[in-house]
Amino acid sequence: MRADRLVSLVLLLRQRGRLTADTLARELEVSTRTVLRDIEALSAAGVPVYAERGRHGGFSLLPGFRTELTGLNHDEALALLAAGSTRGEQAFGLGSALASAMRKVVDALPENHRATASDAAQRFLVDPETDLLARRPATDEVPDTTMAEVRRAVLAGHKLRIHYVATGQTPRWRTVDPIGLVTVRDRGYLLATRAGTDRTYRLSRVLAAEELPETAERPNRVDLDRIWRERSARFLSGGDHISVLVRVNPARREELLDTALAVRAEEPDTDGWLRLEVTFQDSRHAEWALWQFSTDAEALAPQSLRTALRNRAIAIAARYGDSPPRQEAAPVVTPVVARVVGPGEGPRMG
Repeated sequence: MRADRLVSLVLLLRQRGRLTADTLARELEVSTRTVLRDIEALSAAGVPVYAERGRHGGFSLLPGFRTELTGLNHDEALALLAAGSTRGEQAFGLGSALASAMRKVVDALPENHRATASDAAQRFLVDPETDLLARRPATDEVPDTTMAEVRRAVLAGHKLRIHYVATGQTPRWRTVDPIGLVTVRDRGYLLATRAGTDRTYRLSRVLAAEELPETAERPNRVDLDRIWRERSARFLSGGDHISVLVRVNPARREELLDTALAVRAEEPDTDGWLRLEVTFQDSRHAEWALWQFSTDAEALAPQSLRTALRNRAIAIAARYGDSPPRQEAAPVVTPVVARVVGPGEGPRMG
């Protein structure tokens, strides 16, 4: 909405001082022409914004001007700023709204707290893009227009029509009753019902969405945390999932947790290693995952998995036995020596 954009424009000028039209356009995700129209609207409304021309020019507010937003103490604002330091663009398409909210949070602080809170928030980094092993998390990308339709239907309590592609199937349209949105490790899910049956849809597989005017059939109050736990439990107990008892080097515990679907139990082993009960998608997934750990992990059960890993190790050892692969002897080439004929010499005739 334009009113929100005007407020954001004022807050940007208050917090950063002089800014060019191009910089404001990038921050607000609009065109330069739109910024210029907004500047004119602010001036007409009595906001003391003025232009400075020249190489280092831009737009500024008169010194001392500020908006009056109150109600946040230092620690409350610091908590919000720390939360806003995460990759908010993944939070159901609300990245722009998060950036705008953070500007308002900073401006809400008293003058003597604003700088210290902003500096303190820079000391916190929550959920960075890579871990210490330089692994990037797998993130889902959902088009903004699709995410906006899904979000509107969830909040308005309307039925939702989605063009969804399930694993191994062709895309098709389905009408659902949305309940809520969940994000787990940068992956978003839509919790819904369809014909009265619980359904969970991964947002990255929603190719298109359309909010319908009909009211969704759902309870007025909802406990998303409870619903997610129940659906997760049903998911882990169904299909071909396999439970594995494994010993792992503590240094590689996090890698194992990233690979497995779930961890059911964990305790220290006698030699300093860890003993865990984890769930994998199926036996092939378990075999592939534990093979990556080489000698840093050992599957204790089931026996079928131990046998599969043993057979794979035997096959690899046979491939790389003690004897190097035989190489074909290179053909012997007899060098040809050419005699240089000197001046006055010619070929000898018989």
